[in-house]
Amino acid sequence: MPTLFERHVEAYLDHLVVERGLAKNSLAAYRRDLKRYADYCHSKKCDDPRLVASALISDFLVALRTGDESHEPLASSSASRTVIAVRGLHAFLTREGITTTDVARSVKPPAPTKRLPKALSVFDVQKMLDAVGADSDTDLGPLELRDRALVELLYGTGARISELMNLTIDDLQSMHTQRPVLRLLGKGDKERIVPLGRKAIAALDAYLVRARPLLAAGGKGTPIVFLNARGGGLSRQSAWAILQDVAARAGLEGKVSPHTLRHSFATHLLENGADVRVVQELLGHASVTTTQVYTMVTVDQLREVYATSHPRAR
Repeated sequence: MPTLFERHVEAYLDHLVVERGLAKNSLAAYRRDLKRYADYCHSKKCDDPRLVASALISDFLVALRTGDESHEPLASSSASRTVIAVRGLHAFLTREGITTTDVARSVKPPAPTKRLPKALSVFDVQKMLDAVGADSDTDLGPLELRDRALVELLYGTGARISELMNLTIDDLQSMHTQRPVLRLLGKGDKERIVPLGRKAIAALDAYLVRARPLLAAGGKGTPIVFLNARGGGLSRQSAWAILQDVAARAGLEGKVSPHTLRHSFATHLLENGADVRVVQELLGHASVTTTQVYTMVTVDQLREVYATSHPRAR
């Protein structure tokens, strides 16, 4: 026979289905999370939700993160989902008049773990660039020249893939000035200027002179810089596939996305002493806080510098 606690859990789940139209998969997750909660309360000799105190819910949260005899520790995202289900249950019980106080209201889900952006090493980036042809290669076909320019620009400018796919010939007007730059249109139609390095200029020049005219001949005269084999603008999905192919040829395991090269661009700049506010501008981030996640990647280097440089570190 179900306990009083379990009957209240079922009433709440019925409410989620009837009143809120909760999807089948979401309902299964709620049921699983609330069973874990009911089991925990039962282990603490508390089978009546009217007897639950905030301290018990806080202890349950600790048990979620550290594990106990019946459950493995949960990741912060899973623990957060469980706490949200528990808070929903107690709010429901209060609205229904079963409890007089919502004891879970003050219990906060754990903060999500910050995931460090994936960045390639400088050596791995070079392997990718080698896979699409060296600067001295003169026998590269139009698509190979395009792919090399794409990889060079993604890594050399930190541009988002959408920004490069929308790049037009007019955006390249400052490419051969005394201070060569590229004009990018980012999120919210915010324009920014990024410097162009010698390698990126060389790869882009080779593509524009020796490849793009051949690709454009089969299209309808689009001003888009990066073209597909039919002369139309290259899609984001195609650019993703190109990088996957290049990474595979370079012998890199795992998925390499356009964003991987953007992360690598930022990380390598910071590792070599660039100011985080400068990197913020280059990436087109609205807030420096967004950029600061990349500084977490360089902690190992900071430790190494400290260990070798500070007189009291050894």
